[in-house]
Amino acid sequence: MSQGQPLPLGATPHRGGVNFSLFTANATSVELCLFSTDGQRELKRVPLSRTPGGIWCAWVAGVTAGQLYGYRVHGPWQPHQGHRFNPNKLALDPYARAITPPPAFDPALKGHFEKDDRVMNHRDSAPYAPKAKVVDLPQRDHHHPRIPMAQTILYEAHIRGLTLEFPDLPQRLRGKLAALGHPQVIQYLKGLGVTTVSLLPIHPFVSEPFLLQKGLTNYWGYNNLQYFALHPDYLCDNDPTELADTVRRLHDAGLELLMDVVFNHSAEGNEQGPSYGFRLLDNASYYRLASDPRFYENHSGCGNSLNLAHPRVLAMVTDALRYWVEQMGVDGFRFDLATSLGREQPHFDAGAGLLDAIGQDPVLSRCKLIAEPWDLGPDGYRLGQFPHPWSEWNDRFRDTFRRFWHGEPGQLPAVAEVIHGSARLFEATDRAPQASINLITSHDGYTLADLVSYNRRHNHANGEHNNDGHSHNFSCNHGHEGPSGDGQIRLLRRRQQRNLLASLMLAQGVPMLLAGDEAGNSQQGNNNAYCQDNPIGWVNWREADSELQRFVAHLIALRHRHPLLRLPHYQHNFPGSTERVQWLTPSAEPMTEPQWQDPHNRSMGLLLHDEEEALLLLLNAAHYPCDFSAPGLSGADHWHCLLHTWEGDAPTALPCTLTDRSLALFRAPLKE
Repeated sequence: MSQGQPLPLGATPHRGGVNFSLFTANATSVELCLFSTDGQRELKRVPLSRTPGGIWCAWVAGVTAGQLYGYRVHGPWQPHQGHRFNPNKLALDPYARAITPPPAFDPALKGHFEKDDRVMNHRDSAPYAPKAKVVDLPQRDHHHPRIPMAQTILYEAHIRGLTLEFPDLPQRLRGKLAALGHPQVIQYLKGLGVTTVSLLPIHPFVSEPFLLQKGLTNYWGYNNLQYFALHPDYLCDNDPTELADTVRRLHDAGLELLMDVVFNHSAEGNEQGPSYGFRLLDNASYYRLASDPRFYENHSGCGNSLNLAHPRVLAMVTDALRYWVEQMGVDGFRFDLATSLGREQPHFDAGAGLLDAIGQDPVLSRCKLIAEPWDLGPDGYRLGQFPHPWSEWNDRFRDTFRRFWHGEPGQLPAVAEVIHGSARLFEATDRAPQASINLITSHDGYTLADLVSYNRRHNHANGEHNNDGHSHNFSCNHGHEGPSGDGQIRLLRRRQQRNLLASLMLAQGVPMLLAGDEAGNSQQGNNNAYCQDNPIGWVNWREADSELQRFVAHLIALRHRHPLLRLPHYQHNFPGSTERVQWLTPSAEPMTEPQWQDPHNRSMGLLLHDEEEALLLLLNAAHYPCDFSAPGLSGADHWHCLLHTWEGDAPTALPCTLTDRSLALFRAPLKE
């Protein structure tokens, strides 16, 4: 053993050994612990040397890839000063590229005595703690498809839920990241027409004790241990190169992969939570502490908030992001509770250090960057306030179209705004319609089939007396709660699914489809299936609605085929300019202010055109049929129906009648 090098952080094979490097500013000493291959026996302890900047390091000769290790960090146990060092606990390396599967929770994982977080717990946690694993990763060159945001169609999926029951997959791949690279899955995604898979968290995570006590698990994975490794259960052989191989296969097929990343909090929870790594390494550096440093700021609702204002924590995040892009080939990220990324004592700032660092980074700034623009802290709702080049989940789009097709009054102005790409939200920050990530459903909430089948949540399986999950969903059961044998109810539900899907795909912005919605997947009315690693949370491919799948594929093909449906810039009508965007009454006259404000008006048309073609989108959310006329557009002599959502034949021309709660899309070529 000899003096190690301070950088790079983590475990780096180097000259016949491994260089171990770790950050902790307030520790008094650090020991590296090497373990047997089964992780049960501690073989050796090696002291680390401190270098300037709080970097501790050691080079250990003879250590090779596959070695399991952890750290025991010595320092003050002073909870009221924010310090919770406890060398009886094994700390996980934040920069480890692989870890062992975490064992079941044991109270020994808590750094404090069970009944009092101010009293140190002296039990050794090593038998129950996840261990880091040394890996020697080959350098790879990745050829990213770089699909423009204007042409992107997102497909949000849970890797296990998507693939566990996917047809014709080898058993070994089911529920694994490698399944995404299987020809059957790639063929399905390409046939559907989506361009970019957005995966729920694949970093290592653990289940909270309160879930384990109920026989449940944290299925979604928003309870991360660290940010450089992959969740072991998602790998066939616990080899991180499996992801790189999968991404390469996706890229070869012209598909992209995004990761959902959770930098707002960690799995250690509040002062009563377990100690896996950050708390043991340097609690006062890694976390945002309250005015009484014994406690944590909690903008996540999960017990703690990472201290992204600290330069070393900020560097850890950007290092992790670059690792996934450069080493694994990932094409971008969706940031969970992203308002937390911009909090600087204590409010959100679009020019916060981490947001600036990502925007200026030559690697990260070229990626797809998607914010969930809220958290649970003060003034946490920040939709429209992230800087270029960020895009944001637009929940106003979701709620507007749910309310419109549900039949609520006075929705036309809001519908026009979100169809247009929500310009009032995003144009002020010099962003294009692609800043709006449009969604009707996501992992968090109802599936599309449940949205039109339930008036209220049915979350009893979560063990919280049906009190968890959103209570205000703008859903509608259309006459019967849950599955129905009534033919008319089932027809209306199918039409409403098509209406919502068409609204999603025909609006300006970037559409995001929840995996399984195209197949009519249900979660039995559960709108918070975060703990349901069972058929409730898995996509039921065995009962897939093939007709709905064909409809979605047709919709996506239309979007790809017609650039007017995915304009790269906001279109506005100015005095003296050609009116490329026109809102029309059913009689094809321009909408007037009284018509916009009429709360009972539920029908209108949108006309888009360029030099080559015109598209006319007709919307009728009324509970009765509506007659629509052809607009008086010069050169548009023949209107052809490209799409309609009701049962039966398409109209052959305009004028036409739209049935209750339906839409249609027409096209006319324009004469030169």
